[in-house]
Amino acid sequence: MDKVIKVLSLVPYKFLPPDMGGQKGIAFFNRYLSKELNFQCISTAANESASEDYRIHTILSNSKFRYINPFSFFTLRKIIRNENTTHCIIEHPYFGWLGILLKWFCHVKIIIHSHNIEALRFKSINKWWWGILWHYEKMVHRHADHNFFIHDADKAYAIENYKLDPLKCTTITYGFEYPSIPTALEHESAKEIICKTHGIADTDRIMLFNGTLSYQPNLLALDTILQTINPILLATAGFQYRIIICGSKLPQSYRELQAYTDKNIVYAGFVDDINVYFKGCDILMNPVTDGGGIKTKLVEALGYNCAVVSTNSGANGISESLTNNKMLIVADGDWKTFAEALIKMDTTTATPDQFFTHFYWGKIAAKAALAIKSC
Repeated sequence: MDKVIKVLSLVPYKFLPPDMGGQKGIAFFNRYLSKELNFQCISTAANESASEDYRIHTILSNSKFRYINPFSFFTLRKIIRNENTTHCIIEHPYFGWLGILLKWFCHVKIIIHSHNIEALRFKSINKWWWGILWHYEKMVHRHADHNFFIHDADKAYAIENYKLDPLKCTTITYGFEYPSIPTALEHESAKEIICKTHGIADTDRIMLFNGTLSYQPNLLALDTILQTINPILLATAGFQYRIIICGSKLPQSYRELQAYTDKNIVYAGFVDDINVYFKGCDILMNPVTDGGGIKTKLVEALGYNCAVVSTNSGANGISESLTNNKMLIVADGDWKTFAEALIKMDTTTATPDQFFTHFYWGKIAAKAALAIKSC
């Protein structure tokens, strides 16, 4: 008789209810994986788990010291023994040390679920200690029984630089919740809500930029929009448009972008349902050049049939071959071409079926479950 697979996921921070892209990535991955395997999760006390169908142990402290708390080992060991857990998924490498101890003393298989090459992400934003993290990250991945990477480039980097066995590495991308695009009626309804909320003419081209605005790569991208891209658009005769900026934690120095209200910039701040904007806007603009990983907002925008114009760096993990010209990629720093793409892009093309074959959460979870069963 085959051994029953029982999975325990360790999530080191609040992810329920999901607001930001990284939280959504874990929330939907867990939700769909729980349909494939016997599944439970351990996370922090800040989570609200009432809407999930799998059991969540909210036993980790919200303190930043939870990452180095040695007593966590004994708590997890007890749960693993009581539940006869066979596999542990560690979200991000930070709790890798704990995963290694559980592997040694509880005889469970360990899967590291990487959302970026974290060391390189911190290198890109000039953190001096990125090299220390790089060696730690390498050690954690080398001890894992299997490794999930967010896209093929990260997987290839880790195989080459961390000297990993390719057979123990699988690309498990960020996904989209639905297997097809919204209907035309859903798009029109969402656009009507956006236009009424922000006083926008329904004939304007509506472009969206969203993200946590305290995060340096997003803030630099916002500066690029305000200081470089938007002036080009303003100088384009006859082009009627609005740029909506969505996101929390805008620094006080920007004074909620009041200086740009007469320059076709609409600051929406944090919105309760960003999906309305993905459904109703014409183009998601992504002039992000740093930060690493896959930009979750691109996957969501394309899934909702919103066109995308992105820098080359910002489109990591999303092949143009899957988007049927629904996404245009521009070289980093070529802001004149970026602005021209925003003006000229044909937004009537639909996101193709092959996008959903690759990015639908149901298919991603089934692929992950197969990899877990094989290790």
